[in-house]
Amino acid sequence: MIMYNILTYGASADGKSVCTESIQRAIDLCEKGGTVYVPKGTFVTGALFLKSDMTLYIEEGARLLGSSDLSDFPIMSYPFEGKNQLCYASLINTHGAPCENITIAGSGTIDGNGSALFALETAENRAKRGRTICIRNADNITIRGVKIRQSPAWCLHLVYCKNVLLEGIEVHSKYDENGQIYEGIYNGDGIDIDSCENVRVLNSLIASQDDCIAVKSGRDTEGRRVGIPSRNITIENCAFKSGFGVAIGSEMSGGAENVYVKNCTFENTHSIASIKAVRGRGAYIKNIRYENCSLVNRSKDITDSRWFRGALYADAFYGEDEFDADAPAEINEGTPIVDGIYMKDISIYTVAGNAIYLCGLPEMPYRNIRLENVTAHGKYGMKIKNIENLKTVNVNVTSDFE
Repeated sequence: MIMYNILTYGASADGKSVCTESIQRAIDLCEKGGTVYVPKGTFVTGALFLKSDMTLYIEEGARLLGSSDLSDFPIMSYPFEGKNQLCYASLINTHGAPCENITIAGSGTIDGNGSALFALETAENRAKRGRTICIRNADNITIRGVKIRQSPAWCLHLVYCKNVLLEGIEVHSKYDENGQIYEGIYNGDGIDIDSCENVRVLNSLIASQDDCIAVKSGRDTEGRRVGIPSRNITIENCAFKSGFGVAIGSEMSGGAENVYVKNCTFENTHSIASIKAVRGRGAYIKNIRYENCSLVNRSKDITDSRWFRGALYADAFYGEDEFDADAPAEINEGTPIVDGIYMKDISIYTVAGNAIYLCGLPEMPYRNIRLENVTAHGKYGMKIKNIENLKTVNVNVTSDFE
């Protein structure tokens, strides 16, 4: 294995000099199977573009820090929030062309400098905000050990990828290393798995400002036209410390299936699970399993609202302040199908929202939901509407308003 130390190519660890050209040169010169090595120190950089058959290794004590100069992040066409649109480049990227066999590893930190870039990108308003890492059109991706922090938008975004392993990583989009909140960031998801297949997230920690992990696949007409589902996703032995747990949707117009969340703990997150399939999306969400998961939430930052219904929730009216759950609409290509949600061995204590909230469409009820060995306490108890074939086995729900 050939090592390409970025210091050799002129990078400076002083935390001030912008090293984009030096680091990118090391990447470009890296031969097949080689490793670009980031040693201890802080290296300020703009957008970097990885290629096939390489490793980016970030040593313990090393930090890649996003530049605060917008000119270091070119505007490109990316999928974001379910549609292809202009976005500022992310700190770590792949090009649009297909690539494969990329590893990002080490014990160091990739810091998107989101508090600064959020404000700058929003003020300039030429494109949507960038991410810390955006890997797209890539197969056989491994991200192991690194800490990913402080993105202008979503922290780690995977788009149109197959065979992905995320193992032993930390994702922090709400707080810094000392527990201080990142100011001025919203919509700061931890990990977004977007039209991807065969993804494993193992032994990782996610402390998010929004959804901890979101499984997505495009939005409305464009998402159905592209038609690439997210499927075969396992999230196991992970700890979630803030945010909104593991979400499916609301952008799911390519479909989402075979998602398995197991052996995970949720601490001061507002939910374990959220299933969001609303009118206009179409496609389907099916075969979703949450098993052996526990939540203890004492945060009252968010209460019952259009963006959040409870600790376990499936919501066909996500994002709507007012709706009539008894008034059916015409069934068409934009009508989503939710079929097969299984939640087993779940323990919940929360002071915010409903313990359990399940609400489908009157014209297309959510189908085949099974709750087994569920103990849940919330501000409110359990609310159910437009659910077909709900089965409960050993379910105990209590609330503060009994």
